[in-house]
Amino acid sequence: MSGNEQNQDILQQQLKGKKLSGKTLKRHDSLELESSKVPEVKKALEWSVILKLAFQSIGVVYGDIGTSPLFVFATVFPNGVKLEEDILGALSLIFYTITLIPLIKYVFIVLRANDNGDGGTFALYSLICRYSKVGLIPSQQPEDKDVSTFKLDLPDRRTRRASKLKSKLESSNFAKFFMLIATMLGTSMVIGDGILTPCIAVLSAVGGLKAAAPSVLTEERLIWIAVAILILLFMFQRFGTENVGNTFASVLSLWFIFIAGIGIYNIVKYDPTIIRALNPKYIIDYFKRNKKNAWISLGGVVMSITGGEALFADVGHFSVLSIQISMCCVTYPALILAYLGQAAFLMKNIDDVADTFYKSIPHSLYWPVFIVAVLAAIIASQALISGTFSIIQQSLALGCFPRVKVVHTSTKHHGQVYIPEINNLLMLSCVIVTLTFRTTEKISNAYGIAVVFVMVLTSCFLVLVMIMIWKTNILFVIIYVLIIGTVELIYLSSVLYKFDQGGYLPLAFSMFLMFIMYVWNYVYRKKYHFELEHKISPLKVKEAVDETNYHRLPGLAIFYSELVHGIPPIFKHYVENVPALHSVLVFVSVKSLPISKVPVEERVLFRRVKPCDLYVFRCVVRYGYNDVHNEEESFERLLAERLKEYIRYDSMLSMNAAKSNRVSTEQSSNMELEIDCDIQEDVTFSRERDIEVVERAYSVGVVHFVGEQDVIAGKGSGIAKSVVINYVYNFLKRNLRQSSKVFDIPHKRMLKVGMIYEL
Repeated sequence: MSGNEQNQDILQQQLKGKKLSGKTLKRHDSLELESSKVPEVKKALEWSVILKLAFQSIGVVYGDIGTSPLFVFATVFPNGVKLEEDILGALSLIFYTITLIPLIKYVFIVLRANDNGDGGTFALYSLICRYSKVGLIPSQQPEDKDVSTFKLDLPDRRTRRASKLKSKLESSNFAKFFMLIATMLGTSMVIGDGILTPCIAVLSAVGGLKAAAPSVLTEERLIWIAVAILILLFMFQRFGTENVGNTFASVLSLWFIFIAGIGIYNIVKYDPTIIRALNPKYIIDYFKRNKKNAWISLGGVVMSITGGEALFADVGHFSVLSIQISMCCVTYPALILAYLGQAAFLMKNIDDVADTFYKSIPHSLYWPVFIVAVLAAIIASQALISGTFSIIQQSLALGCFPRVKVVHTSTKHHGQVYIPEINNLLMLSCVIVTLTFRTTEKISNAYGIAVVFVMVLTSCFLVLVMIMIWKTNILFVIIYVLIIGTVELIYLSSVLYKFDQGGYLPLAFSMFLMFIMYVWNYVYRKKYHFELEHKISPLKVKEAVDETNYHRLPGLAIFYSELVHGIPPIFKHYVENVPALHSVLVFVSVKSLPISKVPVEERVLFRRVKPCDLYVFRCVVRYGYNDVHNEEESFERLLAERLKEYIRYDSMLSMNAAKSNRVSTEQSSNMELEIDCDIQEDVTFSRERDIEVVERAYSVGVVHFVGEQDVIAGKGSGIAKSVVINYVYNFLKRNLRQSSKVFDIPHKRMLKVGMIYEL
């Protein structure tokens, strides 16, 4: 048997096994043929791997919430403690807040709402977008749902409640815009955490120097020490966290051992009966005594759960079970013991509330604990900064952030990224905030709003997931809203009370960042709709070529476009001005799916533009928001190889279709065999010729055509639209990276094609 016959048999077996021929005959205005699909295989992790991940998660996930004991009691009682019973009330509030929000809500409920292993605000939004059509970019294809990681694990029966909610979301433009705006605002708030966390963590840690030598180290000197540490912290971001990542878990583990041990020591030494504060009766008494002041102090209690969102945002680096183990076995017990010990210390030293943590340390352990505290604060800052980079990367992939350079600092872990422009912005913002606010108390007023708002937003999205996707019993949804939702809203009202005392900072920063994100996304959508309305059909391609006295040049040309449904209008603009086409043309659309990762073997889809002698192909390259666009393998080589695979696959489909059309059931077996041989010879010759054309074009050289669309507001546009498009968007575009730099397209083989879009 010849090699060609063997290949044909293999392809026939694949077609029968995968049953793809029926699907590819559907006529959609999208790519109809896709690369081979690989079923999703979920392998259960061994316990040794789970425990290793649990240990590693200690150093990445819990830096923020783990360093909260440095300043919580000082922020709860900024004006000092009046009664010892107030300490019991505050401790009871801290205990139930940590138990209810980070432990019950995040560890046991929210972590289940991960998007194929990834978490965070955008992960929740993309999960909802996949189940209901609430996305605003009309780029979804029928084939997208066949991606193994795109599918949702849903029960067979759909309740009337879930369907009704889904239909309301899909039919309401207001709901779509509101969800997008809420996601942008929540993302902006998390980025705000990336500014405030380094400031408050480092300031709290260096505060131990003042406690040790108050006469030498003044407040001014401590502030400049904190600024120096912050600048060094951001300067080292370019080196990534891979080399020092293994030490993070060891340092944080030592930190938790220290605070738990000191907590036990203080409980035994000062007040073993402090455990009585776990009775919620002390919360009621606390509010009866202090009324409005008790409600205001909730803004300080919130500081005990800062970093709770990191439990969800960082789940993609580990696993749900590993985070549950590390939280329940290490972090939660250590934090509770630390706060019990500090409260026991305050019962006998009520005047030391401003420096509770450092004053409660045994003298012999003071300097070792101080060193570990500084390291833990830096690690906490590192975790939030890295989280900010990851969030920006997700925003970029979904068209919600201006183009910036994303540097992958690890060859092993794609999630470890560094963004130079964002790093410089964070560093400058941190220095300004530290020099302006100067104390942890003032920064905590700003910090609380960002923390609680993101938690409330997560709860809102989670309720949608519960109803539409999980089909949760409505009784449990109501219980969740009444208990956790109510508690979070009460905390939000408390932190908003301090709006004029620094609380305006995260809101102002978030509104500024959200404005930039919305402007970019707004014009991004307008451009897409413009191209969609002016797209060129395959028939128009033939007409455009025939109307032009063009020449075919040897080589492979790749046209980049954001349009998925058709050929972009810039092609006609190019043909009319440059009457020369390469021997093989591929229109590539780099598309981001609302999932975390797309398997490499499912990444590329092709479709051929008829007539075949034009050698024009459409291609969609699909990425998830956590995929790396610039793999080690050359994209040019990958495209050429996948194109040849597609030609082989398409020829087999053509052969089967031709056989079924030309041979009727009434014909004799001899005639059928003769026609089959003729068809097979024709298809084989055509396939080998097409593959040879592609190989020859690739060997001659690849040219990349990048569309540079200048956008202006259309005639009759309002003032707001004109300002947004003509000035704000174009200013951002001029001062940020171009697409050629983002995709690392070789400059020597790149040509830019300009065109003006009137939006």
